[in-house]
Amino acid sequence: MSGLSDKSIPSPEGTTTVLAVSPLPADRVRLREILSQRNWKLHEASDCGEALALLRDESVPVLLCERDHADGNWEDLLKATARLPDPPNLIVFSRLADESLWAKVLNLGGFDVLMTPFEPEEVLRITFAAWSRWEYDLVASTAKDAEAVDRRRMPAFRT
Repeated sequence: MSGLSDKSIPSPEGTTTVLAVSPLPADRVRLREILSQRNWKLHEASDCGEALALLRDESVPVLLCERDHADGNWEDLLKATARLPDPPNLIVFSRLADESLWAKVLNLGGFDVLMTPFEPEEVLRITFAAWSRWEYDLVASTAKDAEAVDRRRMPAFRT
Protein backbone atom coordinates (compact mmCIF):
# COMPACT_ATOMS: atom_id res chain seq x y z
CA MET A 1 0.00 0.00 0.00
CA SER A 2 1.40 3.38 -0.90
CA GLY A 3 1.67 6.12 1.71
CA LEU A 4 -1.20 8.52 2.19
CA SER A 5 -0.56 11.80 0.49
CA ASP A 6 -3.10 13.87 2.41
CA LYS A 7 -1.14 15.20 5.39
CA SER A 8 -4.02 17.53 6.26
CA ILE A 9 -5.64 14.69 8.23
CA PRO A 10 -4.21 15.15 11.73
CA SER A 11 -2.93 12.41 13.97
CA PRO A 12 -1.91 12.31 17.63
CA GLU A 13 1.54 13.64 18.52
CA GLY A 14 2.55 10.43 20.27
CA THR A 15 1.63 6.84 19.61
CA THR A 16 -2.00 6.16 20.50
CA THR A 17 -3.62 2.75 20.82
CA VAL A 18 -6.80 1.80 18.99
CA LEU A 19 -8.65 -1.51 19.26
CA ALA A 20 -10.14 -3.16 16.16
CA VAL A 21 -12.69 -5.93 16.69
CA SER A 22 -13.63 -8.04 13.70
CA PRO A 23 -14.09 -11.71 12.96
CA LEU A 24 -12.59 -11.01 9.52
CA PRO A 25 -8.77 -11.03 9.52
CA ALA A 26 -8.74 -9.04 6.27
CA ASP A 27 -10.51 -6.11 7.98
CA ARG A 28 -8.01 -6.10 10.83
CA VAL A 29 -5.08 -6.27 8.39
CA ARG A 30 -6.48 -3.38 6.33
CA LEU A 31 -7.03 -1.24 9.43
CA ARG A 32 -3.48 -1.98 10.58
CA GLU A 33 -2.13 -0.92 7.17
CA ILE A 34 -4.08 2.34 7.25
CA LEU A 35 -3.49 3.30 10.87
CA SER A 36 0.19 2.33 11.00
CA GLN A 37 1.00 5.13 8.55
CA ARG A 38 0.26 7.63 11.30
CA ASN A 39 0.77 7.57 15.08
CA TRP A 40 -1.74 4.79 15.74
CA LYS A 41 -0.92 1.45 17.34
CA LEU A 42 -3.56 -1.19 16.62
CA HIS A 43 -4.59 -3.91 19.05
CA GLU A 44 -6.75 -6.57 17.47
CA ALA A 45 -9.53 -8.85 18.68
CA SER A 46 -11.61 -11.32 16.70
CA ASP A 47 -14.68 -11.23 18.94
CA CYS A 48 -16.42 -9.37 21.77
CA GLY A 49 -15.01 -11.54 24.56
CA GLU A 50 -11.44 -11.05 23.42
CA ALA A 51 -12.03 -7.30 23.06
CA LEU A 52 -13.44 -6.98 26.58
CA ALA A 53 -10.50 -8.91 28.02
CA LEU A 54 -8.11 -6.46 26.33
CA LEU A 55 -10.12 -3.45 27.51
CA ARG A 56 -10.00 -4.65 31.13
CA ASP A 57 -6.20 -4.50 30.96
CA GLU A 58 -5.69 -1.30 29.01
CA SER A 59 -7.51 1.97 28.49
CA VAL A 60 -8.15 2.50 24.77
CA PRO A 61 -9.64 5.75 23.44
CA VAL A 62 -11.10 4.37 20.20
CA LEU A 63 -12.80 1.06 19.50
CA LEU A 64 -13.37 0.15 15.84
CA CYS A 65 -15.94 -2.62 15.78
CA GLU A 66 -17.51 -4.80 13.09
CA ARG A 67 -21.29 -4.67 13.34
CA ASP A 68 -21.82 -8.37 14.15
CA HIS A 69 -19.76 -11.07 15.87
CA ALA A 70 -20.39 -14.72 16.73
CA ASP A 71 -20.56 -13.82 20.45
CA GLY A 72 -22.45 -10.52 20.19
CA ASN A 73 -22.53 -7.27 18.30
CA TRP A 74 -21.53 -3.63 18.52
CA GLU A 75 -24.42 -2.86 20.89
CA ASP A 76 -23.13 -5.45 23.37
CA LEU A 77 -19.68 -3.88 23.26
CA LEU A 78 -21.12 -0.39 23.65
CA LYS A 79 -23.05 -1.44 26.78
CA ALA A 80 -20.06 -3.29 28.24
CA THR A 81 -17.58 -0.48 27.61
CA ALA A 82 -19.93 2.11 29.12
CA ARG A 83 -19.05 0.60 32.52
CA LEU A 84 -15.32 1.24 32.07
CA PRO A 85 -13.70 4.21 33.89
CA ASP A 86 -12.81 5.95 30.59
CA PRO A 87 -14.92 4.22 27.94
CA PRO A 88 -13.64 4.31 24.37
CA ASN A 89 -15.51 6.03 21.57
CA LEU A 90 -17.01 3.25 19.47
CA ILE A 91 -16.94 3.36 15.68
CA VAL A 92 -19.00 0.67 13.97
CA PHE A 93 -18.01 -0.62 10.56
CA SER A 94 -19.92 -2.76 8.09
CA ARG A 95 -20.26 -3.34 4.39
CA LEU A 96 -23.99 -2.90 5.02
CA ALA A 97 -23.62 0.53 6.64
CA ASP A 98 -26.64 2.70 5.93
CA GLU A 99 -28.54 5.62 7.43
CA SER A 100 -30.53 3.43 9.82
CA LEU A 101 -27.36 1.87 11.28
CA TRP A 102 -25.74 5.30 11.54
CA ALA A 103 -28.80 6.74 13.33
CA LYS A 104 -28.96 3.79 15.72
CA VAL A 105 -25.25 3.99 16.53
CA LEU A 106 -25.47 7.71 17.28
CA ASN A 107 -28.72 7.42 19.24
CA LEU A 108 -27.30 4.70 21.48
CA GLY A 109 -24.07 6.59 22.18
CA GLY A 110 -21.66 5.31 19.55
CA PHE A 111 -19.36 7.74 17.78
CA ASP A 112 -19.74 7.04 14.05
CA VAL A 113 -20.04 4.43 11.29
CA LEU A 114 -17.55 3.45 8.59
CA MET A 115 -18.40 1.50 5.48
CA THR A 116 -16.20 -1.32 4.25
CA PRO A 117 -14.15 -1.61 2.17
CA PHE A 118 -12.29 1.05 4.10
CA GLU A 119 -11.36 4.40 2.59
CA PRO A 120 -8.02 5.30 4.26
CA GLU A 121 -8.70 9.03 4.59
CA GLU A 122 -12.12 8.37 6.12
CA VAL A 123 -10.70 5.87 8.62
CA LEU A 124 -8.01 8.33 9.68
CA ARG A 125 -10.38 11.29 9.86
CA ILE A 126 -13.03 9.48 11.92
CA THR A 127 -10.47 7.78 14.18
CA PHE A 128 -8.78 11.10 14.90
CA ALA A 129 -12.14 12.77 15.61
CA ALA A 130 -13.09 9.97 18.01
CA TRP A 131 -9.73 10.19 19.77
CA SER A 132 -9.96 13.99 20.00
CA ARG A 133 -13.40 13.75 21.57
CA TRP A 134 -12.18 11.12 24.04
CA GLU A 135 -9.24 13.36 25.02
CA TYR A 136 -11.55 16.37 25.40
CA ASP A 137 -14.01 14.38 27.56
CA LEU A 138 -11.15 13.08 29.71
CA VAL A 139 -9.73 16.56 30.31
CA ALA A 140 -13.20 18.01 30.95
CA SER A 141 -13.99 15.24 33.41
CA THR A 142 -10.69 15.74 35.23
CA ALA A 143 -11.24 19.51 35.38
CA LYS A 144 -14.78 19.05 36.65
CA ASP A 145 -13.56 16.65 39.35
CA ALA A 146 -10.83 19.12 40.36
CA GLU A 147 -13.37 21.95 40.51
CA ALA A 148 -15.65 19.87 42.73
CA VAL A 149 -12.73 19.12 45.06
CA ASP A 150 -11.80 22.82 45.18
CA ARG A 151 -15.39 23.76 46.07
CA ARG A 152 -15.40 21.27 48.96
CA ARG A 153 -12.22 22.86 50.32
CA MET A 154 -13.62 26.39 50.22
CA PRO A 155 -14.88 27.72 53.53
CA ALA A 156 -18.62 28.18 53.82
CA PHE A 157 -19.69 31.81 54.03
CA ARG A 158 -22.63 32.83 56.15
CA THR A 159 -24.79 35.72 55.16
